[in-house]
Amino acid sequence: MTGFEITGASAADMEMIRGWADEEGWNPGDSDRFAFAVADPGGFLVGRLDGEPVACISAVRYGAGFGFIGLYIARPAFRGRGYGIRLWRAGMERLDGRLVGLDGVVEQQDNYRKSGFRSAWNNIRVEGVPRGGDAADDGGDIEIVDAATLPFGLLAAYDRRFFPAPRDAFLSAWTGLPGRTALAAVRGGRIEGLGVIRPCSAAHRIGPLYAVTPAVAAALLRRLARHAPGGLVSLDVPDANPEATALAKGLGMVPTFETARMYTGPVPDLALAELFGVTSLELG
Repeated sequence: MTGFEITGASAADMEMIRGWADEEGWNPGDSDRFAFAVADPGGFLVGRLDGEPVACISAVRYGAGFGFIGLYIARPAFRGRGYGIRLWRAGMERLDGRLVGLDGVVEQQDNYRKSGFRSAWNNIRVEGVPRGGDAADDGGDIEIVDAATLPFGLLAAYDRRFFPAPRDAFLSAWTGLPGRTALAAVRGGRIEGLGVIRPCSAAHRIGPLYAVTPAVAAALLRRLARHAPGGLVSLDVPDANPEATALAKGLGMVPTFETARMYTGPVPDLALAELFGVTSLELG
């Protein structure tokens, strides 16, 4: 391991990591790195061999007791040489004492189990142009509004039903970065759904997608898809919510990719019945 060192990621490194994730076929958002950076500025690590970046990982702290591992990549030419595991240990050490979550690709899930992670559910990435038009594009008596017009405290409180810890700085950036659209479903002054769409290298990705019913989820999904070229979108659907799986199938969206949501301890108590699309496979 002579010449190998682990450092925090710079702004240039964050752009590099985005490119690596793109090469892995993960279709990262064009501006995700800006929201990632405010979530936990020290949570992104790069392994360098004689100054050359060869591996990366994110180990992001949320609140006092939760953390999330993501963006775990070793460059193909440097795999199997121990650099990745060194970086993994550094990331896990940064989250020591916390409940830790991650979204593991299929080929790595056995390795994560060896590190103490256990599967909670699978996230199935689906892609397509959602079926249906204006006639079906309603969730009853709800109103779909620009999320930026709502008090941010209401959005943050609503998001806490779906995530184990406060993440206000991340959420503010995630919903408000240029080029994104965030829509909320409101009924009687109460938020009953939230969705965000962002440009990516390939299909625009939607996440999160929260909704009180499948009808509200479908209304948000179709409305968000209007902001994607040709209406082509992708969504990471948790199979822990059978109604989310059924909705994606009914809208004609096709599975393309799969991960497992895994935790090192008890599965957090989340509103899974209203979770139709996870926010991010990288940061939870």
